[in-house]
Amino acid sequence: MRRDRQGGGGMVLASFIVALALTIMPLPDTLELARPEWMIMVVVYWVMALPERVGVGIAWIMGLLLDVVRDALLGQYAITLALIAFIVIYMHQRLRVFPVWQQALVVGMLVILQYILVFWIKGLTGELPSFWKMLLPAVSSLIFWPPVFLLMRQIRRRYQIS
Repeated sequence: MRRDRQGGGGMVLASFIVALALTIMPLPDTLELARPEWMIMVVVYWVMALPERVGVGIAWIMGLLLDVVRDALLGQYAITLALIAFIVIYMHQRLRVFPVWQQALVVGMLVILQYILVFWIKGLTGELPSFWKMLLPAVSSLIFWPPVFLLMRQIRRRYQIS
C-alpha cells in the first residue's frame, strides 16, 4: 500500500536534526578545519530528491538554525543555504541523472560557493578569512557525498518517502 504524499516528513526532519548534530559535534582541532558541511549535503539531497516538498524555505530555516548554533551573524548561513537550494532546484533534473562522483563535484562547488559568500559577509564585518577554511570543508564534503547520498537514498526508499 502506498503512503500518502506527506509520508516520511518525520524522516526528513530527522535527517536535518542529525546533520545539525554532526555540525556542532566537537572534533579535535586538527579535524575541525576539514569538517564536512553536513547541512549542505542533506539540503542538496532532499532538494534534489523532493524539490516540491523541500525547497528554499526549508533551506532558509535550516540556515537560520545554523546561524544560531554556529554563533554567526543572523542570516548569513540562511541566505547561502537558500541560494544553494535555489540552484539545486534549478538543476535538480540534471543532477539526478549525474553519476554520484559528478554529484560530489557539484556538492564541493556548492560548499565553496557557500564559503565565498560567508567570507564576503565576514569581510564586510572586518574579519579576515583563511583560504584553507574554504578548501578543506569542500574537499571533505566531496569525499563524504557518496556515502551520504547512498544512505539517504536507502532511507528514502525504505520509508517510501516521495
